[in-house]
Order: sequence, then C-alpha cells, then structure tokens
Amino acid sequence: MVDVTVGHGGHSFLFGEQLGPAGTLVGLDLDPKSLERARQRLAGLSCKVILLQSNFSQVAERLAELGIKQVDFLLADLGLCSGQIADSEIGLSFRTDMPLDMRIDASLEVTAADIINQYDEKSLADLIFEYGQDRASRRIARYIVQHRQREPITTTGQLAAVVASALRTPGGKHKARHPATRTFQALRIAVNHELDNLRDLLLAAPGLLRKDGYIAVISYHSLEDGLVKRDFKERQREGTYRIRTKKPITPSREEIAANRRARSAKLRIAQKT
Repeated sequence: MVDVTVGHGGHSFLFGEQLGPAGTLVGLDLDPKSLERARQRLAGLSCKVILLQSNFSQVAERLAELGIKQVDFLLADLGLCSGQIADSEIGLSFRTDMPLDMRIDASLEVTAADIINQYDEKSLADLIFEYGQDRASRRIARYIVQHRQREPITTTGQLAAVVASALRTPGGKHKARHPATRTFQALRIAVNHELDNLRDLLLAAPGLLRKDGYIAVISYHSLEDGLVKRDFKERQREGTYRIRTKKPITPSREEIAANRRARSAKLRIAQKT
C-alpha cells in the first residue's frame, strides 16, 4: 500500500498491521519532521516500510524509482496534522502569531507574505474568492491593501487581525469559526499548489493501481472533494473505476467530539476495475 500523506503514521500503522511480513508499505510526506515521527511509529511493523520525502503529486516517479509498477491501495489524507499547524516555521495558524510563510515544502519560492504584500487588490480578492470561497473577498482584499500601505503584513497574527477587522460582526463579536479561516485556506492552497498536486495524484492513480485495487481520499473542503468526486465519476463512466462510496463517509458525532478537526472530513473510495 502507499500512504501518500503519511504524516505521523497513524493511518499507515493501522494498515501496516494488516499487511504482514510479505507486505510493503510506502509512505510519502514533504515534512521531514513528520517522516521522522512516522519512522518511529512504524518501526515495529512486520511489513517492509519505505518512507520518502516527496510531494504526492510525484508518487508515480517515486514508485518507479523503487521498481514498484503497481499497488493494491492508495491512501491520501489531505488534511494537515497538528504538528504542522503548530510549527512556527511553517506559519499556518491564525491563533498563534507566526511568520506568514505557509510553505509545507520549504523549497517553494513564494510565501504567503509575498502574496499578501505583492498582489494587487483585484488579484487578492480573486484568490480569496476562488480558493477560500469567501463572499467578502473584495472587502478583505481592500482592508489588506490599506493596512500594508502603512506597514507590511509579515505575521499570521497581523493578517488574522486585518481579516477580523474586515469581517467583524456588529458589536465586535465573531462567529463560531474564526473570520480568517477562509483567507488562510486560500493562501495555503495557493502557496502549496494543493489543487494542482491533487489533480496530478488523481491523474496518476489509475495507472498505479492493480485490478481490484483501491484509492481512498479524505478531503476537508469542497474544492478538494469536488475534484475527487468528479474524477471518480468520470473514471466510472469510462470503466476504469467502480465507486464504492455512493456518498462520502463522514465522521460520527463521537469522532467529532474527540477530534474537532475531523468535522469537515469526507472520505471517498473507488476500486480499479
């Protein structure tokens, strides 16, 4: 099996227990800190474990380098792990003041601060609307441009405060979800090319899966889920896949209570025909 978003190895450990000595588990992740955590967690498995620092968009190339032509199971969990959100070097959290970076892959050149401070107002508004699906994108962009004229926006705390000031409800109270959530999502997607990477993974998957092999994708917002849904349906129409989840599997109330970040998760599964 291939876990293209191995993270700290939680999913891989559960599946690795089922593989046994004859099985091979390949895990990919961009974050070297996550790979080290996964390596420690998966050390006791009886199956062969191979961990690689790589973007999942390059899964076909990485497997070819290993001499692996086809696999039985591809898993992608598109969510961020808690360690990444808390990592001050990455700068993803609006609840803690961090440098405004957002690059999961440190080799990428453009940071979130570059976008916030260099894009013109229309481009900012378009990005926040397209990737953040925020109807107030024009107002947010206007506030950002006005603020950066006084001083550059270089930290997550600064940006969160600017967006909150643009979207503050009457009386100064915020809604249950932080008002900067959608703007931060839009920037993270743009900085890390997340949707392009997902498209590359979905394009490569049919050629990697053996007959009757499975692909499972857990997404956390409608842009990701829409891509997966459309891809699976198209593959089913052409006779490549058989969709195994008529509707996406979503977490139970108990799971959400135990892990609030799971509340928006949607799992879709397809099988190679």
